[in-house]
Amino acid sequence: MFHMILLCWCWWSLMAVFGSESVSVTEGESVTLHMNITEQQRKDGISWKFGPTDNKSLIAEIKDGNNAIKLYAYRPDGRFRDRLKLDQTGSLTITNTRITHSGLYQITTSNHEELLNKIFNITVYTRLSVPVITRVSSQCSSSSVSNCSVLCSVMNVSHVSLSWFNESRVHSSISVSDLNIRLSLPLEVEHQDTNTYRCVVNNPITNHTQHLNITQLCHKCSGSVFNICSYGFTEAVIRLVVSALVGVAVVAVMISDVRSRRDEQKKRSDTQFND
Repeated sequence: MFHMILLCWCWWSLMAVFGSESVSVTEGESVTLHMNITEQQRKDGISWKFGPTDNKSLIAEIKDGNNAIKLYAYRPDGRFRDRLKLDQTGSLTITNTRITHSGLYQITTSNHEELLNKIFNITVYTRLSVPVITRVSSQCSSSSVSNCSVLCSVMNVSHVSLSWFNESRVHSSISVSDLNIRLSLPLEVEHQDTNTYRCVVNNPITNHTQHLNITQLCHKCSGSVFNICSYGFTEAVIRLVVSALVGVAVVAVMISDVRSRRDEQKKRSDTQFND
């Protein structure tokens, strides 16, 4: 029985000092990797390292013996310059985070009596912008059905999903993991559609929504026999007027030319007759 209690206590102790934790943060924000090291661990010294398992760089430490805090913000490539803070609890803070601060952070101590080895996996996400909805085209037909194509776009994103919702249901969706790209998702609706559509961009920690106003963005068709949609009606009328004026001008020039030729022929005839 005693051995079982001792085994459970040892297992609980190992779980307390070993392990991993995932942390998510939006670019530009600060993140703190909270620790609460013991007095003995502080005396023996602790170190924070950053990077993959086979290529870690020492970025901060509490020196053994004098509790002195030392930062190595220039490691591995200067990405932590003016961004690191370490206190006597062993907690490490990264301020004004960037995408390049994503990765593994490991805290260790050399004390063999109170082993400490914990890993934090930080993911820094780009700050999301509000999606923009634009009309691509609007088509009318002689029937009562007329369609409007719109496009929802968001700029400079990574590790996000872009989705069209019809009421509470997902209509369509697309995801991307690349960095700093333009993501777009089309949608085709009818001018008479009374459903509620919204475009949502999200990552694991935040989201933004833009609602589609069909009445405002997708104008109704004019009902003209020429199948001209109302959004282009003014332009079409102008074109028709210009074409008509050009036609009238051409006819006027032709009539004037014919009259001039007739007058010239009459003059010649009169001249010959007088002679």
